[in-house]
Amino acid sequence: MRVDGRSPRQLRSITFETGFTRWAEGSVLAQFGSTHVLCNVTIEDKLPPWLRNSAEPHGWLTAEYAMLPRSTHSRTRREQRWPKGRTQEISRLIGRSLRMALDLSLLGERTLTVDCDVLQADGGTRTAAVTGGWVAVALALQPLIQKGALPPEVMQRQIAAISVGLVDGAPLLDLAYEEDVRAEVDFNVVMADDNRLVEVQGTAEKAPFLRSQLDTLVNLAGKGIAQLQIMQQQVLPAAQ
Repeated sequence: MRVDGRSPRQLRSITFETGFTRWAEGSVLAQFGSTHVLCNVTIEDKLPPWLRNSAEPHGWLTAEYAMLPRSTHSRTRREQRWPKGRTQEISRLIGRSLRMALDLSLLGERTLTVDCDVLQADGGTRTAAVTGGWVAVALALQPLIQKGALPPEVMQRQIAAISVGLVDGAPLLDLAYEEDVRAEVDFNVVMADDNRLVEVQGTAEKAPFLRSQLDTLVNLAGKGIAQLQIMQQQVLPAAQ
């Protein structure tokens, strides 16, 4: 049994509260246990300067990640001008992952900005941001698809992510903070709904690990992601 009473292959209690904020085109509060991440999507009918007048026009998706000052045990200073390296790295991970969900060539001259703000952190903030971010993107594009401004094929993949790791030699799914800081091996896995990998971030924290252990962790992540994708789909009809 783990610190919160779960079995090794059990996800935390997970919910997606849609329509959490009023003004965003897509808004979801993703709660993975005590990790709460607010994902808001903004759609603008314009492109970044470097994409304008492109030979092959297509839309774009970008992401920004931030942690509120008291999302952790002690206060973290706001990153008002120059984001830290970790913040930039996670923002890019979220953007890369969610661009895989879209056929950008069908998006038209539109930019989606996905803002992921950590309200409360207890491990797995980046994977919660990716998973909740996909729901927010789907909700944001739904009205455009329904009125025929975009084809349904613009949403070409379902994307979700989860953390896994080896803690005291045991493979665990969806690490809480107390497990994450003790992990000998720590992975973040992003997958599509056809079981193809989008991104794998893995680190040996204490000693090198075996290829067989890598396979075990990725397979465990895949099983968790399959459950997450069912949960993602379940909240979409309720938001229509």
